[in-house]
Amino acid sequence: MKNASKMNETSNRFPIEENGKCGYIDKEGKMVVNPQFDEANSFSEEGLAVVRIGDEESCKWGYIDKEGKYVIKPQFDEAWDFSEGLAMVRIGDKGGYIDKEGKYVIKPQFGWAWSFSEGLALVRIGDKWGYIDKEGKYVIKPQFDEACFFSEGLAVVRIGDEESGKWGFIDKEGKFVINPQFDGALDFFEGLARVEIDGKCGYIDKEGKYVINPQFDEAWSFSEGLAWVSIGDKWGYIDKEGKMVINPQFDDAGRFSEGLAVVRIGDWKSGKYGYIDKEGKYVINPQFDDAWPFSEGLAMVRIDGKYGYIDKEGKFVWREK
Repeated sequence: MKNASKMNETSNRFPIEENGKCGYIDKEGKMVVNPQFDEANSFSEEGLAVVRIGDEESCKWGYIDKEGKYVIKPQFDEAWDFSEGLAMVRIGDKGGYIDKEGKYVIKPQFGWAWSFSEGLALVRIGDKWGYIDKEGKYVIKPQFDEACFFSEGLAVVRIGDEESGKWGFIDKEGKFVINPQFDGALDFFEGLARVEIDGKCGYIDKEGKYVINPQFDEAWSFSEGLAWVSIGDKWGYIDKEGKMVINPQFDDAGRFSEGLAVVRIGDWKSGKYGYIDKEGKYVINPQFDDAWPFSEGLAMVRIDGKYGYIDKEGKFVWREK
């Protein structure tokens, strides 16, 4: 269940694994697609899910509908979720894009490729990254040493190598809106982007101005109005003014989703995960060996080596036998 946490808001289908095979349950824990796949992703917002038949070396990937029927038979060496009507698939070492009938819209030709976002897809030719439109034409020619998908109209890209290169932000014409100057950067979410300079993290707006000055040892993107940041080895949460609304006290933390966030107390080997609300109060006490964000009212957790789904009261809806 490698990708079981990638759930969307409307599928009402949750991937599970029983006796080495993957299937799907509904929100009440009822089996709706019997376990039969060797790996199964969550359903995308466009109503299809990627599934694998065979072991990781000799497998093929295809797409099913919510009844578990093949819409596109397993035939690809790798496949990604549908996004904006197209899905990236690989045959051999080349990536291309198919439509929901399984027909190639853009033939496999790229060394690597990502899903479409805001009308453009990130692709690599050789060691450079650029962007194509849905006809496979280059809108932004490969020229960046690293790049990410478009989010809120901008994409973060790097010029130079991993050690000394700098990150900036481009628009959909490939022009720099914020010049490369950061040691690290994440995509824009909720109007702000996390950036790093001289070992400290802060947040900028779309003009490249600091809204929250670099001061955190680590930081992640905003979600539901809050971002999780670390001071020293403890994690807490700030608002968009940079005010600490949940003091650093957790050994690990994650984004808020549906009003709750996953946090860990203790080290990564023996620590336990639970869920807090936006006041920092435990809604579900730390008890799990691993945990993922809530989606559609359920969250996947792991305890004693077995996976399951809990509701927002911490009760198991389904648990691996």
